[in-house]
Amino acid sequence: MSDGFIRFGVARRAATNTLNQPRLCLYHSHGPELRRLDGISADQIDVLLYSAMKVIPLGTSSGKPTLKRNVSALAVAREGEWLLFDCGEGTQIQIMRAGLSPSRLAGIFITHLHGDHFNGLPGLLSTMGLDQRNRELTLVGPSGLREYIDTLTKLKTMFVTFHLNVHEVAKADELRPVYEASQYTVKTRSLTHRIFALGYRVDEKTRPGRFDLAAARRLGVPEGPLFGKLQSGEEVQLEDGLVVRPQDVLGESRPGKSVAYCLDTRPCEAAVELGSEVDLLIHEATYTDEFNTEAHQYGHSTAADAGRAAREARAKRLMITHFSTRFPDTEPLVQEARAFFPETIAAEELAAVEV
Repeated sequence: MSDGFIRFGVARRAATNTLNQPRLCLYHSHGPELRRLDGISADQIDVLLYSAMKVIPLGTSSGKPTLKRNVSALAVAREGEWLLFDCGEGTQIQIMRAGLSPSRLAGIFITHLHGDHFNGLPGLLSTMGLDQRNRELTLVGPSGLREYIDTLTKLKTMFVTFHLNVHEVAKADELRPVYEASQYTVKTRSLTHRIFALGYRVDEKTRPGRFDLAAARRLGVPEGPLFGKLQSGEEVQLEDGLVVRPQDVLGESRPGKSVAYCLDTRPCEAAVELGSEVDLLIHEATYTDEFNTEAHQYGHSTAADAGRAAREARAKRLMITHFSTRFPDTEPLVQEARAFFPETIAAEELAAVEV
């Protein structure tokens, strides 16, 4: 898989990133072979450690799968690891199709305990057990998730060889953190559905500025691990004793990206808060507005509701998902949402969107 970006990396050639792309010290990832490059201008270079966040819809159907759509699941991929939001039946197959490595899955975040959002969990966890995963995995979701996992384990239905850190959320009337990593935070807040449901928000921390290759070369910094250390904010000392500071080779800091995941839910203020000024708001749009009474009765939103939420939240972009089987063509839903929020797209199975 190739994205054409030129990046620094400090791993060996055999290593791979989240999307199974080979790494090298300085390379252009184009085609099966990697080529070392010289004379690259600084504005062409980004750093592997901080490559773009991507959203990959793994399931976009509401309630049940169709021949073209799986039930709810979505990956947020960053360099080196990824997060899974909801895990409907068949999600592990979609994960394979997307080229995501289960060994690099850092956390699973379940919105609510309706089957189309978590029935795929036992199979995925068991597969990772069969693959001898040993890295800890965080599992976040509503109360009842721990009992579900324990019951399946006692029945020998599920096989897990690694530590599963289950974090149940019983109440979330305010936005609160549920997962903290070195480069990002995941927060949650309860939505408004027929049963207790959670929405989630991923916020990257401020990122270092772009690496100035010319400046690094002028200072005599050799290509390799020292580039990564500088990008991570560490000073480095060269063989001649010269100390190079991160600010000597990095541009201005850049704000991190943000994504919000809001389903299942009726229109509510919580969804607006979760999506406040995010780069990408992912919001359910189960029906068109002609079915708004039915939608709200069953705890769902229309495409118009999603568009209004994005507008009120001042989001940069809106991705609608969780489509009723009544809509094999999503165009009417997209057009309805765009009437309120023009920067709207429909989630497509396995079609990655850069944030």
